[in-house]
Amino acid sequence: MARVRALLLSTYELGHQPLHVASPAGSLLRAGHQVRCRDLAVDPLDEEELRWADLVAVSVPMHTAMRLARRVGLEVRAASPHAVLCFYGLYAGADDGAPTRDRPDVSISGEYEAELVALADDVDGGRRPGDDGRVRLRLGRQRFGLPARHLLPPLERYARLVTNGHRRLAGYVEAGHGCVHRCRHCPVPVVYDGRTRIVEVEAVLADVAQLVAMGAEHVTFGDPDFLSGPAHARRVVAAVHGAFPTLTFDVTTKVSHVLAQRELWPSFASAGCLFVVSAFESASDTVLRHLDKGHTVADELEAVAILRRSGIEPRPSLLPFTPWSTAEDVKALVRLVERADLVGNVDPVHYSIRLLVPPGSLLLDSGALDGLLDDYDPGHLGWTWHSSDRRLDELQAALALLAEDAGRDDAPAHQVHEAMRGAVEGVLGPVGDTSPDPALRSAIDADHRPRLSEAWFCCAEPTDAQLVTTVPSAVATGGR
Repeated sequence: MARVRALLLSTYELGHQPLHVASPAGSLLRAGHQVRCRDLAVDPLDEEELRWADLVAVSVPMHTAMRLARRVGLEVRAASPHAVLCFYGLYAGADDGAPTRDRPDVSISGEYEAELVALADDVDGGRRPGDDGRVRLRLGRQRFGLPARHLLPPLERYARLVTNGHRRLAGYVEAGHGCVHRCRHCPVPVVYDGRTRIVEVEAVLADVAQLVAMGAEHVTFGDPDFLSGPAHARRVVAAVHGAFPTLTFDVTTKVSHVLAQRELWPSFASAGCLFVVSAFESASDTVLRHLDKGHTVADELEAVAILRRSGIEPRPSLLPFTPWSTAEDVKALVRLVERADLVGNVDPVHYSIRLLVPPGSLLLDSGALDGLLDDYDPGHLGWTWHSSDRRLDELQAALALLAEDAGRDDAPAHQVHEAMRGAVEGVLGPVGDTSPDPALRSAIDADHRPRLSEAWFCCAEPTDAQLVTTVPSAVATGGR
């Protein structure tokens, strides 16, 4: 029986207990390997664990995680030079290929569970992977087993559902991977190219069952787009609600799916759906066309109305700062938030998100960025750019600091919005008066709308605090 000692590390999963560590850990355990897991978002690196490991695999499902993983790679190389270092996940291929000490021996993107098991088997057989610099991209269909959540910290250490002034334990699951769409700024189509891979209903239900046993009263379906396969989504919701009728949930889906599946939302609300995360991105149809979002600003407002008629709150993700954004676009976004009564629905970081252009981005071949990019910055894993209106660069930096402060202080939503609006007006001038449209109003007070207590975002740059605390200057000599 294979007995490779595999250490799986997570650097960041949006405040959730890391599924992208628990899932491959389960696969490796079932294959007979020894497995330890550590989430560096809540615990420090452990030097003893690094020395113990034959294989150190770091999960990189998003930009922030990849930025932090590169710093972790240096610590792994220093403490455990004998170990095979692997990066796996959506961002595993988002590298420039330059030879650096933090570069992994193996990078696996796409459906990585079976490939990680194969890698562990190779290490067990004494076969060290060659350094050819290529990313192993695997998109084959597979069946998923039970994630090994018992190897991770308890749910009490992670983000919670906040609703009506109460906090409840929350879990995170996925019913599918990939996305049928090809939004140009998104990292998902770079890997999946319009394809999806479902997680069987029985597997999702089994994972939800163990989360409920751990105390979860709410689950996030973290699929890139939960409605990429509407029939599968309906089956999953029906099965979970049938087994756990008091469990609430949230999903992520495109604005176009909110509109196209408008008859679905009342049944989702009855099954416990509290809010829907949707990528509005901009209040500029020009910017939305550059991003190939497949919706308009008018569609965003219609999506708000559809969800609220069903008793579900929209939680839009925003991208205010792009190379095409104008001062009027930024002010229009503030007005849209106010007109649609979304002051209580926008997490602070979304006011400051700046377009990322990593290696492989579909934007690079679209022509939309011709003449607008500066140099490639390997430290930031992407191409830099500056706005033609330099006031917007100044404003974005100021808003990012405000967002970080708001996240630490857990300030009331209306207070955060007032601060953001004040910063916008301080740099760009008056935004203009906007009152909520009565047809779009929420029945819930702005400061009591359902949300998760972790307000950061997958396409945000890591904060200084994350860079310092996730990877300290020296690895810890013991866990806590």
